[in-house]
Amino acid sequence: MLTLTGIRIYPVKSLAGVSQVKARVLPKGLENDRRWMLVDENGVFMTQRVHTKMALFGVDETPGGFVITHQGESITLPFDQRKSAEPFGVQIWDDRVIAHEVSEEYSAWFSGKLDLRCKLVAFPEENPRQVEIPFASPGDNVSLADAFPLMMIGEASLHDLNLRLAEPMTMTRFRPNLIFSGGAPFEEDTWKDFSIGEQLFRGVKRCARCVLTTINPETGEKGAEPLKTLATYRRQNNKIYFGQNVLARKAREIRVGDTIEVQSYQQSGTGIKSDAQYDSAIS
Repeated sequence: MLTLTGIRIYPVKSLAGVSQVKARVLPKGLENDRRWMLVDENGVFMTQRVHTKMALFGVDETPGGFVITHQGESITLPFDQRKSAEPFGVQIWDDRVIAHEVSEEYSAWFSGKLDLRCKLVAFPEENPRQVEIPFASPGDNVSLADAFPLMMIGEASLHDLNLRLAEPMTMTRFRPNLIFSGGAPFEEDTWKDFSIGEQLFRGVKRCARCVLTTINPETGEKGAEPLKTLATYRRQNNKIYFGQNVLARKAREIRVGDTIEVQSYQQSGTGIKSDAQYDSAIS
């Protein structure tokens, strides 16, 4: 049996995640997942790939918001995205979206911790950011995640990888939203239409992994793994894959313990493009 065993959100892009027992599924992804991010002086998004110190911020959820900690100090980020400043354009990969600064106080706190000038911005739910058309329909939007609203990984896939590593890794290294038990390693690669409880989803494409997976979330230090090992058996089209990107097809609620049922599988001729076609379309 396939069962949902974990739900994780990452409120501020590239900061730590938060485990949840249940979550609302919204068109852009799970509620409060990557609805905030840090941008530099040019309004360009900041990421652990460049600023590894971002891994050292802890994030916890309280009834009123998210508590973000760093070296014994903390701030509380309210769930409510009250617009305290004029909206402006920010850059995330190739997308230009409209966001607003949360407050000068929050921006100054992060600037001091990272030793560079930056702003904490919020991305309102109503502001659009179209998912890449080769894998979505017009009107399918995404939050401030890299490209897709959700990403899922099976526990069997991680177990398969850990059998090959000298030191096993936890699922937090890969930053999934949805974690499940049951099935074979990398079974999620094959899913097209599936449900978690009453919530409908569609598997879109395998998730190409980057150097962020090599950053130890406890220390902020980079290493060679897991990409070195994954490259030996999960490389295709010069990319390394681990996890499946997902779109939501209804806005409902999911809970840990929900049963997963697969209605259809990826097949040639279904209209879903190959990774090579996708890479060519967005290059």
